[in-house]
Amino acid sequence: MAKLQSHWGEQVAKDLAAINPKQLGRVGVLMGGRSAEREISLLSGDGVLNALLEKGVDAHSFDPAIRRPTEISTENFDRVFITLHGRYGEDGTIQGLLELCDIPYTGSSVLASALAIDKVATKRIWIANQLQTPRFDLLTEHSDWSSVIKKLGLPIIVKPAHEGSSLGLSKVTRLEDLPKAYALADHLDRQVLAEQCIVGPELTCPIVGEGDSALALPVIRIVPPLAGYDFHHKYFSDETKYLCPTGLDPKIEERVQVLALAAYRALGCRTWGRADVMLDEENQHEPYLIEMNTSPGMTSHSLVPMSAKAAGVSYADLVLWILCQTLKSEPKKSKGVNA
Repeated sequence: MAKLQSHWGEQVAKDLAAINPKQLGRVGVLMGGRSAEREISLLSGDGVLNALLEKGVDAHSFDPAIRRPTEISTENFDRVFITLHGRYGEDGTIQGLLELCDIPYTGSSVLASALAIDKVATKRIWIANQLQTPRFDLLTEHSDWSSVIKKLGLPIIVKPAHEGSSLGLSKVTRLEDLPKAYALADHLDRQVLAEQCIVGPELTCPIVGEGDSALALPVIRIVPPLAGYDFHHKYFSDETKYLCPTGLDPKIEERVQVLALAAYRALGCRTWGRADVMLDEENQHEPYLIEMNTSPGMTSHSLVPMSAKAAGVSYADLVLWILCQTLKSEPKKSKGVNA
């Protein structure tokens, strides 16, 4: 894997050397949006916008929470870089609008985006492909809490099925706390997921490319403070430590990368993404898939840029390379059908 990662870094340099930023045309950076992750999206968008401007790209910000999303079609964007996170940006909705407008965009397609943001649909696809993910159950206000614990054991992770960044997530260690955890997640989402808690190192593995040519980048180990890896510690705290290299056995890292790649391909993701994985300390560090991010963060604390740097690719080069992948997906104009 290390040789492949090094080769990717070299390929990025070659690809960018062959690109004139002017040929990318007028570029929109979609940021902000209406999801609960708006604040982080604005930080990601600012980072991407500044990197593109630094590279000489004619880039402009566009916030679909401040302006009507349909106004994108009036901006004459030749392509867009999506830095929206969560709903209305990472769930296939904005991708569908861009498809209708014939505007190439970064990241996964409508279907892959919609599948990946739905943790239940994602799990079902992974299970169908025999990819390891924690056992789960769906919760409602009528759930038999004792039966849930009997099925999944304790502790249990409870979270909204369509949110990211640990929003609405609880770790439940007692039966009496389960209804409260459900209520917290239910406040954010119509569907609430209870998941077997895997105890062990928390890892993330970025992936770039598409299909058989997709490549797993260096794995990052996340070491949160005792308070846990919540929203604050993900984006605004310096207490969380990120280890790349992870310090784990290289064979374990390679198993994580193989699993992450399989998960990415099973969902039909393209261009870039990030698989979150837990290692089971009690089961020979067996890796379990937690979720797939199709529009990962690009803030100063974000993990894809950190992994890319370990593979020899700077933040600005990563941003430009991701945008350049839209050149491969220029829309083919339909010739129409005569009635």
